[in-house]
Amino acid sequence: MSDAVASNSDKQSAPLAHAGRSWLSRALDSDIFYSFRRSKLTMAAAAITVLLFLLAIFASALAVQNPFDPAQLQLMNSRISPLWTADGQSPFLLGTDEQGRDVFSAILYGMRISLAVGVAGVVFAGALGIGLGLIAGYFGGAVDGVIMRIADVQLTFPAILIALLVNGIAKSILGNRLDATSMLVVLVISIGLSFWVGYARTVRGSVMVEKNKDYVAAAQLIGLPAPKIMLRHVLPNTMGPILVIATINLALAIITEATLSFLGVGLPDTMPSLGTLIRIGNNYLFAGEWWIVAFPGIALAGLILSINLLGDWLRDALNPKLR
Repeated sequence: MSDAVASNSDKQSAPLAHAGRSWLSRALDSDIFYSFRRSKLTMAAAAITVLLFLLAIFASALAVQNPFDPAQLQLMNSRISPLWTADGQSPFLLGTDEQGRDVFSAILYGMRISLAVGVAGVVFAGALGIGLGLIAGYFGGAVDGVIMRIADVQLTFPAILIALLVNGIAKSILGNRLDATSMLVVLVISIGLSFWVGYARTVRGSVMVEKNKDYVAAAQLIGLPAPKIMLRHVLPNTMGPILVIATINLALAIITEATLSFLGVGLPDTMPSLGTLIRIGNNYLFAGEWWIVAFPGIALAGLILSINLLGDWLRDALNPKLR
């Protein structure tokens, strides 16, 4: 009896294992993976991006101190040069800043915040833009006109000005009640409201093409509600352009957060992102402590460049005209 049960379980698990292998084999044989393997620059950009994400995720395990904890900071260790210089001290690999924070540890924690704000901002912008684009493209008419006119008006302003406006309104309403966590939420909302237009316009154009096809008419004929048709049938056919926009917007969102923090309207000095670290280090650039601004700037530039290279490759890989 037990042998029969085991035999049946093996028969049931075999198709699942085969399906898993077939999915992996299809992915490895796809045109996208072939394009990825052919581009050494893209592979290097992907490796750098993954490495930086892992460094940010495991920052607490890799850092020699928690730069956000004042109890771990000592002013006696302030402005120590990098380890390989004559005045360097262990364990401060990249030196320390004016508060005695280890620059390497501050970069790891700051990159975690920059990535968290960037990813959350892209998710918020994508959810808002995709939702409005689906509604505008599927229903059309006055709803489409109102949403697209709002989008056109917003396109006349740079994204950084929209972020500054939202940030200023939040600060004027909440005032001193804004702590570090609340400021993080405000930054995410500011960035999300700055980048939703690209998703909305792209999804709207795709939906206007897809909604006239037979599979949408068949779904309407059997009585499926409009939200289910949009989300289950129309949206999956627009995911290619959305992925490209999301990848490119991730780099733009990180730059926007860094710009806001550099201007002093981002996160406080006690919870610095890469932009805040650059702003702090910029004050000591001409005093000889170049490492305080140089290494956060290099980390930010490397992160943005690698993500942008992946976005450019993904745009070309998903373009059927270039295959």
